[in-house]
Amino acid sequence: MIQIRRSAERGHARHGWLESRHSFSFAGYYDPEFMGFRSLRVINEDRVEPGRGFDAHSHRDMEILSYVLDGALEHLDSMGNGSVIRPGELQLMRAGTGVTHSEYNHSKQDPVHFLQIWILPDREGLEPGYEQRAFPAEDRRGRFLRIASPDGVEGSVRISQDASLYATLLETGDAVEQALDPKRFAWLQVARGELRLNGEHTLSAGDGVAIAGEEALSLVAQSSAEALLFDLG
Repeated sequence: MIQIRRSAERGHARHGWLESRHSFSFAGYYDPEFMGFRSLRVINEDRVEPGRGFDAHSHRDMEILSYVLDGALEHLDSMGNGSVIRPGELQLMRAGTGVTHSEYNHSKQDPVHFLQIWILPDREGLEPGYEQRAFPAEDRRGRFLRIASPDGVEGSVRISQDASLYATLLETGDAVEQALDPKRFAWLQVARGELRLNGEHTLSAGDGVAIAGEEALSLVAQSSAEALLFDLG
């Protein structure tokens, strides 16, 4: 099964300093057919104006990943972490029993463009935690590099769920394949560019694809492209 969620079908919110598109139901956007996919609960594509951002707010019992596409995102939290996340880096904040944090555009001149991803943990009441790692472009180019996993293999950040996240960068004409377990599920999110999926489907930036019962997927870049692939139990 391959079900495409087109970019234009997503929820859309504009709050002056923030433009956000929601692949799944979030905040004031509700679609009962898109409440998440397996343990993947949120993919928000956010654009934040220079010097603006999310004031301190709280989360609990969620694995929250931030993946920056352009610009720089500044993070502060109640665990004492303060950092700036840039393209090629993945941040994990394990909300667990409760964390308060803020997120701001680190630049006073340039916007920041990032994906905010929420994954349901395998159990509630975990101790809050934080991790941030850089994944160089050359390691993601022309292949699916694992950047998050339940056991932290290959230098990935460790999430508390039977799920793995892969990232790839492709130039025009590049092709990449990934074997899939047909008993598991996958979600492909196109972050930028245009791709051809399995020789049949043309995908553009913002499109998502729910995948089940497939043994492999192949991508051919129609332009410079970036994509994330979630392997889900």
